[in-house]
Amino acid sequence: MKLTTRRRFLSAPALAACATRLAAAQPSQIKLGVTTDEIDEDVATAARFLREFSLGYAEVRNIWGKYNTAQPLEKIHGAKAIFDEHKIRTSVLGTAFFKIPLPPDTPRGRAVLDNQFALLDGAMERAKILGTDKIRIFAFTYEKGETPDAASYDRIYELVGEAARRARVRGFRLALENVGGSYVSTGAEAAQLLKSLHNDNLGLTWDPNNAGASGEKAFPDGYRKLDPARIFHVHLRDYRRAPDGKYEWCAVGEGEMDNVGQIRSLLRAGYKEAFTLETHWKSPQGKEHASRTSLTALLKVIAEV
Repeated sequence: MKLTTRRRFLSAPALAACATRLAAAQPSQIKLGVTTDEIDEDVATAARFLREFSLGYAEVRNIWGKYNTAQPLEKIHGAKAIFDEHKIRTSVLGTAFFKIPLPPDTPRGRAVLDNQFALLDGAMERAKILGTDKIRIFAFTYEKGETPDAASYDRIYELVGEAARRARVRGFRLALENVGGSYVSTGAEAAQLLKSLHNDNLGLTWDPNNAGASGEKAFPDGYRKLDPARIFHVHLRDYRRAPDGKYEWCAVGEGEMDNVGQIRSLLRAGYKEAFTLETHWKSPQGKEHASRTSLTALLKVIAEV
C-alpha cells in the first residue's frame, strides 16, 4: 500500500481524528506500541501519545535524556508509575548489550565483556521493575566498510549463548535484534544464529526493515528462513532506496516494506507477541510528528490485515 505524501502536511488535529477512528478498528489480536523515545524522551509525554492512539504497549529505550540502563532505579520506578497511570505495559526493554565491536580474547577484551555483562545485570533489574521479561540485545558490530569475519561467529554464538544462560536463571528472555553493521543484520544471519543456539529463552527482535536496508529481500525471503516460534518481538516502519542507491528511512506507506504481508504471515504463524513502531524517519516537523504520521499510516495497514 502506498500513501500519498500529502498526509505529511495534515494538521495535528486532523491526524488525531484519523488516528482515533483507525485505533477503534485495530484487530484485537495485534499488540501494538511505539518506541517511546521516538515520540519524546519524557515518559509522560510519550504515555499520553500512546493513550491518544488507544495503544497499551511501549518499547522503552531512552528516557529523560539517558538510556534506561544508565538511569538510576528510582527513575525506572517513576517511569513504571507513569505507565501504570496510563495503563501501558512495557513490551520489551531496549538495551545496547553487545552492540559493540567484538572484543579481542585478551585481558582488555575480557574486561570489556565484564562491563557488558554488568550492563545485562542492570537491564534485568530494570526490566523486572517495568514488568517485562523481554530484553532487546545485539550480536556485536564491525566497522563500516569491513567484511564480517566468518571466524568470529563461533565466539559470538558462544557469548550470546552465555548471555541467554545468565538471563534464564533470572527468568528473562533475550530478543536479539538484526541491525545493519552487526554480525546479525539479515533474516538469513539471524536464522543461522538461532539454529546454532537452542536456548529456549533466546529469540529474535525481527526487524525486516533493517534486513531490507542491509540488502536482503526481508519479506518474504528473509522471513521464510526464520522459525516464527523464535520471534519474540517485531519492529515495524518503512524504508526505500534513495536516488544515490543508499537506503533511507521513510514514513510508513512511502517505501518498499510490505507491512500488510509481514503482519499477516506472522499472525498466520501464531505470533502473539507485540509489534513496535520504531519510526526512525525524520520529519521536518519533529520526531513526535514523524511517529504520529507513521502510526496513523500503520493503523491503516493493520486495518487491512
